[in-house]
Amino acid sequence: MQMDLLALNASDKPHAGMPALDASAAETSWFEFAPAHLFYTPIALYCGWLSLRHLGLTLPTGSNPSLPYSGLVGESKHDVLRQIGESARAWVSPYVKILRWRGEDAVGRTLDEAKTEMREAGLVYPLVAKPDIGMRGAGVQVVKSDTDLQAYIRSFPPGANFILQTLVDAEGEAGVFYVRHPDEEKGRVISLTLKYFPSVTGDGTHTLRELIFADARAGKLAHLYLERHRSRLSEVIPAGEKVRLAFAGNHCRGTIFRNGNDEITDAMTDRFDEIAKSMGDFFVGRFDVRFGDFDAFKAGHGFRIIEVNGAGGEATHIWDSRTKLYEAYGTLMRQFGHLYAIGAKNRRLGHKPTPLRKLIKAWWHEKRLTGHYPITH
Repeated sequence: MQMDLLALNASDKPHAGMPALDASAAETSWFEFAPAHLFYTPIALYCGWLSLRHLGLTLPTGSNPSLPYSGLVGESKHDVLRQIGESARAWVSPYVKILRWRGEDAVGRTLDEAKTEMREAGLVYPLVAKPDIGMRGAGVQVVKSDTDLQAYIRSFPPGANFILQTLVDAEGEAGVFYVRHPDEEKGRVISLTLKYFPSVTGDGTHTLRELIFADARAGKLAHLYLERHRSRLSEVIPAGEKVRLAFAGNHCRGTIFRNGNDEITDAMTDRFDEIAKSMGDFFVGRFDVRFGDFDAFKAGHGFRIIEVNGAGGEATHIWDSRTKLYEAYGTLMRQFGHLYAIGAKNRRLGHKPTPLRKLIKAWWHEKRLTGHYPITH
């Protein structure tokens, strides 16, 4: 299996290995940061209609029988990645799951166990630390040393699990949304989101705070960046030094999204179809990947999977600032149409949807945990 990961170039060029970012686009769309309860209301109503049509309110929880709740809410990132079969495991960035212990000397005990797990799995710093349960980039940090890891553990909620994963140190990141119906031989990639990580470049005169506010996009989203960079805000950034403002590949954390649907290739589709089929009864979801060379990625190699989202994943190209509102809603309605249709087909095959009460309990558990996670980098 060809894994040109050191096509993961370490160039200082902005967005190295990615298609050029369209600088003429608006900094954000007018609805990108709208309150979720308002933006998703039409989608909730549409899901109500789909529930009546297919006679099942929670049918999306039957869309991926190999995952708890089909990955709609509350799923373990670790357990989802474990579903990837041996034949496709080489495409996954290595990881381990760690329990944050409670009680006396819990931080020290957790750190010792984490270091043991790292050693046994061959993981070395830098690593990505992230909650095992959570969405939208909550609690994701880069840890470069035992000191960083200890600080992360100290700020993590006791009794919860987190993931340590090899850092794929590349500028290229994408979200690949995959769909296959149970009665179809081959799946499709229906959405490709290209993710660009914003940065500012020092001039030897201005502080990081001043550089953020001077940037056309970052200045509008300063509230997303200031807290995570508070230790450097008063620092004058040396001329030519690039400071990356966001690490987690989520638009609500300040990452720039672009619609890459025109770049979907047969080779890319074949590769993700192969990976998805290795996961058993997995039919719909988004693979988040990192890569250093976009052409290699389009050819179906040179990437690593950092996360898999099941039915709760989203076709995130809608958060391209050039997307019209009706286009975003059309995409989401088609996505949920697939979820309900696949769930209905799987129900006929004997896979029962999750009862609503159990689903709400899982959602509430995830929401409660998320409120206690560390700050996101």
